[in-house]
Amino acid sequence: MSSTAVNVQVEVGARFRAVRKQTLALCSRLTAEDMMVQSIPGASPAKWHLAHTAWFFESFILREFAPGYRPFNTEFHWLFNSYYESFSIFPEKRLRASFSRPSLEDVLEYRQHVDAGIEKLLDTDADPEALRRIVLGANHEEQHQELLLTDILSAFFTNPLRPAYMDAAKNKRDASTASRRPALEFESYEGGLLEFGHNGDGFCFDNELPKHKVWLEPYSLSQRLITCGEFAEFIADGGYKKSELWLSAGWDAVKANGWEAPLYWSNEDEGWNVFTLRGDKTLEELQFCPVSQVSYYEADAYARWSGYRLPTEFEWEAAAAGQARQGNLLDSGLLMTAPVSEQSKSLNDDDRLHQCYGDCWEWTGSAYLGYPGFQPLEGALGEYNGKFMSGQMVLRGGSCVTPAAHIRASYRNFFTPDTRWQFSGIRLAT
Repeated sequence: MSSTAVNVQVEVGARFRAVRKQTLALCSRLTAEDMMVQSIPGASPAKWHLAHTAWFFESFILREFAPGYRPFNTEFHWLFNSYYESFSIFPEKRLRASFSRPSLEDVLEYRQHVDAGIEKLLDTDADPEALRRIVLGANHEEQHQELLLTDILSAFFTNPLRPAYMDAAKNKRDASTASRRPALEFESYEGGLLEFGHNGDGFCFDNELPKHKVWLEPYSLSQRLITCGEFAEFIADGGYKKSELWLSAGWDAVKANGWEAPLYWSNEDEGWNVFTLRGDKTLEELQFCPVSQVSYYEADAYARWSGYRLPTEFEWEAAAAGQARQGNLLDSGLLMTAPVSEQSKSLNDDDRLHQCYGDCWEWTGSAYLGYPGFQPLEGALGEYNGKFMSGQMVLRGGSCVTPAAHIRASYRNFFTPDTRWQFSGIRLAT
């Protein structure tokens, strides 16, 4: 092996180990009972996340590129498949909490077995495609780290005791340190014929390719995200009762689901409470923090109410492309696991947009579609992103539970417009 190839394998191995270690660290605050809860059909138990991420490395790397590899359990081949139709059958997602067996101990042993297989593969002159898939697997596991925390927040919210994932006293700084709400100012951008998509530097998902050009008219973006206090004004003004503010499907969702506020907001005698991974907080404590856990429909309705709109994904990417990838992310140093006020963390004076990365995923007004010339990966991995390009909206920027190494300006997250359990928020555009 050349020295370059050796260096590549060393880097891939380090990335793999760091990600696997981080997943276990996130689970260290949970009990075995916590890790079995599936509070809503769209979520998954933490134990399932642990198993499925091991399944990915076993199924797409070890089975294909590790001669003599012996699966830990042949039943796991289909049991922990998520949605890869061309790979194997798989159980209904809503039933994942019923998997009392295999035990947590078995799942942890499964992870160790898979880790040993990957390490053995990395000790050889590994196929370049195997290395690329290990990196893909690491990025896939980082997505599940974020989902794990998102799902735990949902699980703890449905628990009558409302337990906290993280003790607020252990945080480096409190999210409620801000004493005032900064004015809502807008940054202007010239637009023009610009190039979008991944720049080829490092890893990207297939839905970030190919690079292509899009014409943008001049536009402006709000310098910061919309706060809880500002969204409370929308509620107080009857925002959830005015059909004229809502898309038709959004208004149907409001009526069908009884929406009166963002998810995890509770109207108590003393006012609104907001449930977070650090337990219940009052709206007064979080009034200057970005509003989170809102659907696309709610974000769009708020934008209409305020006289603005949501940015397109290309407007967002053009504005974010020149900014440093730093902010309130999962492992950025703040360790807040909640959106924080613009004033409770240091700002880079060179950044025109504040809270561009981290805090909340930002809904855009763009439907999730393939770029011109999009080609999914070959085989079952082609189901990773491409088959979801219908009925979904794009989000940009990452959140407080997104790993810092995982995010970039070209990254495209996507969810159905009624999704609320994600750390999703609002940036306005004109």
